[in-house]
Amino acid sequence: MSPKNGPLSGVLIADFSRILAGPYATMLLADLGADVVKVEGPAGDDTRSWMPPVRDGVSTYYLGINRGKRSIALDLRDEADAGVARELARRADVLIENFKPGGLGKYGLDFDAVREGNPGIVYASISGFGSGAGRDVPGYDLMVQAISGLMSLTGDPDGPPYRAGISVFDVMAGNHAVIGILAALRHREATGQGQHVEVNLLSSALTGLVNHSSAYVAGGTVPYRMGNAHPSVFPYEPLPTADNDLIVAAGNDAQFVKLCQVLGIPEVAEDPRFARNADRTENREELRPILVDRLRRRGAVEWFDLLVAAGVPCGPINTIDGGFAMAERFELDPVVTVGGIPTTRHPIRFSATPVSYRLPPPELDEHGAEIRKWLEEEGA
Repeated sequence: MSPKNGPLSGVLIADFSRILAGPYATMLLADLGADVVKVEGPAGDDTRSWMPPVRDGVSTYYLGINRGKRSIALDLRDEADAGVARELARRADVLIENFKPGGLGKYGLDFDAVREGNPGIVYASISGFGSGAGRDVPGYDLMVQAISGLMSLTGDPDGPPYRAGISVFDVMAGNHAVIGILAALRHREATGQGQHVEVNLLSSALTGLVNHSSAYVAGGTVPYRMGNAHPSVFPYEPLPTADNDLIVAAGNDAQFVKLCQVLGIPEVAEDPRFARNADRTENREELRPILVDRLRRRGAVEWFDLLVAAGVPCGPINTIDGGFAMAERFELDPVVTVGGIPTTRHPIRFSATPVSYRLPPPELDEHGAEIRKWLEEEGA
């Protein structure tokens, strides 16, 4: 029953996850050829009811993270259904779950129980705060944005803290889960041994704060929010033009020289107050009005074309439709249609084993009968 193409062809994944981090991870793995069986409760994944917006009555949230999978509805409180789940876990190469740590134990689906019947299992668990002292704390992305410190870094310096516009740490943890699963599969290939892979949102958040985490851990500095400004680089923020704001990200001295040349103020790059990045960062309040005076003479898109041609990183601040339009302009083909449903293209391209999009997001229990039949036949 496994797919016949893709770098993960032949890998069977029992997906006991729901909401975002786990389903996002398993969608990426399905795109790479894995056979993903999405195990849902009788009411289905919560995101099926997260609407609006909708497409043909189905939540676009659900559609966005569940392509490439087959769905079976199982009530784990029912022993017969729990038995089907255990048989699926026994055959799987990978099991991924995001129940409360230890929550699958009462159904015989915890790591130790599954490993007893399937020693090579790669068992991936995603939680909010790990399986130790934080095991009983619910794990929602917004909570982690608050607890990790991200919200303290987001927003205007004189305003309240803000959440990011997406569930950024759910997505990050999903990506970390994929990395962990692939590494564990490589280890199994070399040794024959499975293992337990654990990912938690708070750890993903702390590593994802990168330079801010390092500022605290290595430098003893607690960063603070600066709006759209960067604490260590200038210019690296939105600047007003004749119409809309333009992100200007001149991250090194050579790029700043090019910026000044395009703006017609080459002498500014030679000013000792602005010659080096450290100088520009220290004197940003003096430099900003000089740059803005020039940028206000053209519109954001016109400046974008001129500056990018000169090798200066910049970009207009688009709405989502503008982002997809820009991807089309750059020939990235950002949208693929799977079973009549438009969806965002997988972000990785392979020269030898291309990504494939075999199945649209499944209806609840759409493949339940065929999966049950397969488990019964091969289990006989």
